[in-house]
Amino acid sequence: MIEKQTKSIFINGEWRPLEDGKQTDVVNPATLEKISEVSYGGRQEAEEAIQAASKAFSTWSEMSGRERSKILYKSYELMMEDVDRLAAILTTEQGKPLAEAKGEITGAAQSLLWYAEEASRAYGEWIPSSVSSKRMLVIPSPVGVVGAITPWNFPTSMITRKLGPALAAGCTIVLKPATVTPLSAVEVVKIFERAGMPKGVVNLVTGNSKEIGEAMLSSNVVRMITFTGSTNVGKYLMREGSNQLKKLSLELGGHAPIIVCKDADLEKAATLSLTSTFRNSGQTCICANRLYVDASVAEEFAHILKTKVDALQVGSGLEEGTNLGPLINEDAQTKVQAHVEDAVSKGAKVVSGGKKWEGTLDGYFYEPTVLSDVTDDMVVMSEETFGPLIPIQTFSDEEEAIRKANDSEYGLAAYVFTEKTKTALRVSEQLDYGIIGVNDVTPSVAEAPFGGIKQSGNGKEGGHHGMEEFLEQKFISIGID
Repeated sequence: MIEKQTKSIFINGEWRPLEDGKQTDVVNPATLEKISEVSYGGRQEAEEAIQAASKAFSTWSEMSGRERSKILYKSYELMMEDVDRLAAILTTEQGKPLAEAKGEITGAAQSLLWYAEEASRAYGEWIPSSVSSKRMLVIPSPVGVVGAITPWNFPTSMITRKLGPALAAGCTIVLKPATVTPLSAVEVVKIFERAGMPKGVVNLVTGNSKEIGEAMLSSNVVRMITFTGSTNVGKYLMREGSNQLKKLSLELGGHAPIIVCKDADLEKAATLSLTSTFRNSGQTCICANRLYVDASVAEEFAHILKTKVDALQVGSGLEEGTNLGPLINEDAQTKVQAHVEDAVSKGAKVVSGGKKWEGTLDGYFYEPTVLSDVTDDMVVMSEETFGPLIPIQTFSDEEEAIRKANDSEYGLAAYVFTEKTKTALRVSEQLDYGIIGVNDVTPSVAEAPFGGIKQSGNGKEGGHHGMEEFLEQKFISIGID
């Protein structure tokens, strides 16, 4: 299924062979076994890819939206035809359960389908003139060459969510995937290749993140960088990108709260809170990091939640019945443990889990964990854990819940559980987040905007808003006298 050596640098329509001394290993985080070797490129390869994208831009951008749409639609079809194989590759290099991986592949394909449809809908605007001697119009124009930097936690869907709208808009791409999950990126690029993507439109460079990133930042050809990852790296890209005033689309860290109101369906709230927090073993930017539960129902809610958490199965994502796979690496595992130990040292109680999983596999596993009696001074209440950990705190009234939920430098996603429409609207309007889920913890869909505020980034992915990020508005004023 996976070759021992995988070509992972694709420039101007050609796959580069692996060079001696320029390879890196891809490791299965569940077993710690080496699964492949891929190319470890750097600044030189990135600069070549940038030039290829620049050369291809004039042709690709001048194609009609309908022509670009056909290639994106074919890419969607090819991805959907190959869901099972692509999901197995994703699980092997990233660790998430196979069912989740299949869901990711399907979602990734949906982004290609949506933007295949949007490619023909980059509308302009005719502006009524204030003087009779002029006619004025605004036409959309693709930004140009785009540097796309994608993360390891969703190694397929984060690529199509960026490349789909960029390609639909008429931009060309240099893609840098996460070093630990390059195989999914290779498969996506192969799909574009099979779908008939012209040479140079999509280029892939795996390897040294610093060198490849610096090549993108220093190039006056790369007009935009789209990035998903940590807030610290996002700030670095903003600082360095400011030297050329590059356009940036940044989807950064989160620290999502869940508010469980006293009128909530507690069974539903517990099930979906668990789904949010333990999806991808907690390694999602929009997963719940803090649970605020109305004090009047807290005991009942905690009992329901504990029963569900204790039934979860930890193991290899390739094994049937697995609910939680491994964390991505040892540092991630250590971070979860540190958050638990900090909370316990300050008075928190372990309701479930609380330690590294002692199973039959050697990978980076951690038990699904629930903490109660949590206080605001605990690290877990302010810092993103990115692991399978739910801290629960109670509140006495709605105002307190909203204040606590908003007390964060992040503003990506927040969730509310209530059966009252007026409560849902009132609380949602007061939450200082870019995405609000009401009785819904999986709000990410191709047709709607996705993105945060505050230190969770800027720009939107998804919907027509996602393609607008890759378009400049060109104003044309015509004198007719």
